[in-house]
Amino acid sequence: MDHLTFTVRPGRVTGFLGPNGAGKSTTLRLVLGLDHPTSGTATVGGRPYSELHEPLRRVGALLDADAAHGSRTGRDHLLALAASNRIPVRRVDEVLEETGLAPAARRRVRTYSLGMRQRLGIAAALLGDPGVVLLDEPSNGLDPEGIVWIRRLLRRLAAQGRTVLVSSHLMNETASFADHLVVLGRGRLLADTPVRDFIHARVRPGTRIRTSDDERLGGLLARHGYAADRGADGAWTVRHARVEDLGRLLADAAVPVLELAQEEATLEQAYLDLTSAEAEFTAHHQEA
Repeated sequence: MDHLTFTVRPGRVTGFLGPNGAGKSTTLRLVLGLDHPTSGTATVGGRPYSELHEPLRRVGALLDADAAHGSRTGRDHLLALAASNRIPVRRVDEVLEETGLAPAARRRVRTYSLGMRQRLGIAAALLGDPGVVLLDEPSNGLDPEGIVWIRRLLRRLAAQGRTVLVSSHLMNETASFADHLVVLGRGRLLADTPVRDFIHARVRPGTRIRTSDDERLGGLLARHGYAADRGADGAWTVRHARVEDLGRLLADAAVPVLELAQEEATLEQAYLDLTSAEAEFTAHHQEA
């Protein structure tokens, strides 16, 4: 890490993004005291993780879905964690229900699918009802129903005033649940900003138009200084233009319109624009 400094605040979901090798997992391990920085500090509520009393009540984390011993049942795994942090047994059954694992609670973990092990890891993170939740790739291995579930869970945790940090490589999924972004590249902080601000600062949206009179449309756009490209499907993409402005222009010129729609900028576009030069492992050519 290279003089990395950022703060994750309560009441919102912070997406933690960066190319492979950027330092996301290392950062989470530093916060949890699993690795130690050569300089600087990583704190939770102003205190190092190692100084927290009954830490599962303060911080819940998922770093590795395979952390549970395969010969234990899912319930026994959670019972052991609960006992070590003086968490009541009833809380074990609550998180098993919350994560959808109650029917499989007495099965051995080695029989669990990847998605089920992921849910068990999330159950462990929630076990102490913590105010801070750190999740590394929580959607990994989940089916579509599970992905919708984790999205709603993250939003609910933030709405309860908890601090939620989620590392993910799924851009569309991150855009669906994150309020704020922290983006790393080669151990450096590249962005620390609200999601919408991040997107709008890096990608200008365009407008898609289809018409039955391409010649008139092309001439009209050129006369008014709009940069436009016509795609293979016959639709025009007008860069840096708003639907409202083009709609008035087309109406005044009586150009027939078959389609007029805003092409929204995406988190993936903005992320790739920012990190294209920061990726640690980029294939510049293929060898035979």
